[in-house]
Amino acid sequence: MRVSLVVTTYERPDALAAVLATVAAQRRAPDEIVVADDGSGPATRSVVDAFAARARVPVAHVRQEHAGFRAARLRNLAIAACRGEYVVFIDGDMWLHAEFIGDHAAAARPGAFVQGMRIPLDEDATRAALALSRTQGDREPPRTRGLRRLYAVHVPALARASLRIAGGVVATKSCNLAAWRADLLAVNGFDEAFVGWGPEDKELVARLVHLGRRRHTLVFGGIAWHLHHPPVARDRRTANEAILRDTLARRTVRCRQGLDRHLAAGSPPTAHS
Repeated sequence: MRVSLVVTTYERPDALAAVLATVAAQRRAPDEIVVADDGSGPATRSVVDAFAARARVPVAHVRQEHAGFRAARLRNLAIAACRGEYVVFIDGDMWLHAEFIGDHAAAARPGAFVQGMRIPLDEDATRAALALSRTQGDREPPRTRGLRRLYAVHVPALARASLRIAGGVVATKSCNLAAWRADLLAVNGFDEAFVGWGPEDKELVARLVHLGRRRHTLVFGGIAWHLHHPPVARDRRTANEAILRDTLARRTVRCRQGLDRHLAAGSPPTAHS
């Protein structure tokens, strides 16, 4: 099974560099990496080029012009560029455990998609993590405070045993999500009617369920720490949640404004190998 890792980013080159360093440190490397860039400037391009020059696997860079929050369209561009059978999505501020890709590969099952967890870091922990990455190339963020430390416990046997029973405690989030590319094609990817923040990821998952795919939830594995950032504007939340409600009510499987337009266009990504 070939695993494609999609990393979305926008104007945060310091975080992207640190996250890509954790990608490079994976014990089971992805078979390809697609960096999906929402119109960032030259600094982000420099980070991607430097990473691609030393990467062990092919790296592609897809980019759209920035016109507000268009995460659904950006992820569709990335899916169109993927060549692997299985796609793992992360955001460019998700600091990965060294077994992250290996855990997701081990959790992949026919007829299912996998929701992973995130461990939020506060502002102080994020500053410390980025400073360590710049100065020492450190691959582990500072310890998480409180009960969230339990989220960082890595126990592969428990991860396998709990795949089908942990869904009730982990929310849908596309910053740590994996699915078969064939299933993403079947539902036409993310719905690009979503402009502005959320819940485009929950709507995609609803359509995967309507397709007949089971949700599995990865705990004690697939561990990732979420670097802190200011809240995203949520002025489109009401309109976007109405799309989700309609999808649930109609049990929609395939969205109208989705992945197929990018497959038809056939525009190749900028590739490094």
